[in-house]
Amino acid sequence: MSTGIIVVTGAYGRQQVAAAGGQQALLPVIEQSGASGVEIRRELFSAPELSQLPALSAAIKQHGLTAYYSVPEPLFTTAGTINPNLPVFFAEAGTLNARLLKFSVGYPAGNLPAEQLAEKLAASPVPVTVENDQTDGGTLAAMREFFSRFGRVQAIAGMTFDTGNWYWTGESPHQACRELSACVSYIHLKAVRKDKHGFRAVPPDPDDEHWQTLLTALPANVPRGIEFPLTGDDLVAVTRQYVDLFRHV
Repeated sequence: MSTGIIVVTGAYGRQQVAAAGGQQALLPVIEQSGASGVEIRRELFSAPELSQLPALSAAIKQHGLTAYYSVPEPLFTTAGTINPNLPVFFAEAGTLNARLLKFSVGYPAGNLPAEQLAEKLAASPVPVTVENDQTDGGTLAAMREFFSRFGRVQAIAGMTFDTGNWYWTGESPHQACRELSACVSYIHLKAVRKDKHGFRAVPPDPDDEHWQTLLTALPANVPRGIEFPLTGDDLVAVTRQYVDLFRHV
């Protein structure tokens, strides 16, 4: 069975994206790598790019890719209320014809009823997923609570499981796999290395069984996103190496 592989544009680095002329300029690289889709990152848009989403959407379709949209915003604010900017992000995701719209959980939702969140998310033209990020809102306890309270909200399409972010929260990715696997609808793949500056994302070693063990504990039929540095003189070849690796493991 072939698994969909998504390339996160941020894997090429903010400077490379800017030097290339924006995320749209990387679509030919991603297409030629054999990937199934692209994850567009809102934080990498320049102001002109953000106003030209229809052109980006058309280019994604032209290159035969599926769009995923990542917004670096929490669902819940510091006050425990629903992010008031959600309608803006819903509209952008709809324009991109995205398959998934990804947020972080953010902050504790207090006594917010699930029905209230369901009402807000019902306006999204795109299924919503939440990711375990590198903050307190991305811990195992926070993700467990979120899906316990809001997992049955129809617009929530499950969890984006980042295999590396658990190191930033000081937790075991294997334990997270055991507890959250049933919620996972999208996987962000990265290896993590610790140096004197702290943790950093690195490409997985093809011979390292650690990340392969994690994958076997997660659903096999969900898309896998490449979210670690992709660098080199031949970006197509570098990207294709990991697209092929992750598609068949």
